[in-house]
Amino acid sequence: MSLSIVIPLLNEQESLEELHDWIASVMQSNRFLYEIIFIDDGSTDGSWETITRLAAEHEQVKGIRFLKNFGKSQALHAGFRQATGDIVITMDADLQDNPEEIPELVRLIEEGPYDLVSGWKKKRYDHALTKNIPSKLFNWAARKTSGVNLHDFNCGLKAFRREVIKTIEVSGEMHRYIPVLAKNAGFSKIGEKVVQHQARKFGKTKFGADRFINGFLDLITIWFVSKFGKRPMHLFGALGVLMFIIGSGFALYLGIDKLFINPTGRLLSERPQFYIALTSMIIGTQFFLAGFLGEIMVRSRKNEPRYTISGEINLAPKVQEYSS
Repeated sequence: MSLSIVIPLLNEQESLEELHDWIASVMQSNRFLYEIIFIDDGSTDGSWETITRLAAEHEQVKGIRFLKNFGKSQALHAGFRQATGDIVITMDADLQDNPEEIPELVRLIEEGPYDLVSGWKKKRYDHALTKNIPSKLFNWAARKTSGVNLHDFNCGLKAFRREVIKTIEVSGEMHRYIPVLAKNAGFSKIGEKVVQHQARKFGKTKFGADRFINGFLDLITIWFVSKFGKRPMHLFGALGVLMFIIGSGFALYLGIDKLFINPTGRLLSERPQFYIALTSMIIGTQFFLAGFLGEIMVRSRKNEPRYTISGEINLAPKVQEYSS
């Protein structure tokens, strides 16, 4: 059983060497075959130089460097593409995730029924007002919306079967919802393990309060995409037809009333029902066209580059991709 440990990072030079030594110690004591893939997401503090040195000293260390900061999701995507291990571990580079948790996560994947095991930082060392309380609200909303019963969607420490990370597509800022993406792809055996959370030792967090706002917006996006991403006409077309029927109903009523019931009454333009009918029919047509255009885009979209890599270390020239 081989492991790939994927670590996205941004300006974490001070912690990298200690993190590597800690991981290596755990791997060696458990006799794991492993690789460590550092993804430098546009660091400006010398993190890449540290990764380069570690790679020169240890053949298990691999590195990917982005030309600029593209975000954690893109970094994980690049790491997942290069991972060759049977089990893939993700963790943060700030020493808040404990590598001692890895063997138990691996055991749960190996022996349990799980495709994915997510960490749960039950006891946190973050500020309660700015992180803990918003995080609880965010996780509650994510559970209710997605149907994935996890307590901590934001925990960076996770373990996956290789098939999972080679199947899902992590884009935008969807790294928070990898378990949801896995479930939508058919990997429904998702477990959770309480893991130790540690106070940040160096530097400061790269995520502000806006991540919770973005998180909620992404949650709405992933809910919509999972239900209607491949069939937008089912939503927009249905709304369009409903609005058009309402408008047509009012128009029919006005026509019958004007022609047969009250031909000498007020002009149609003086009656509020006329504007309800007109507006409903216009909105219905627009919804229908939106669904139609969405269907065309789904069928014609092409893959576009999402990040630019400016350097690689120790990566195989060709990576074996999983094919479902």
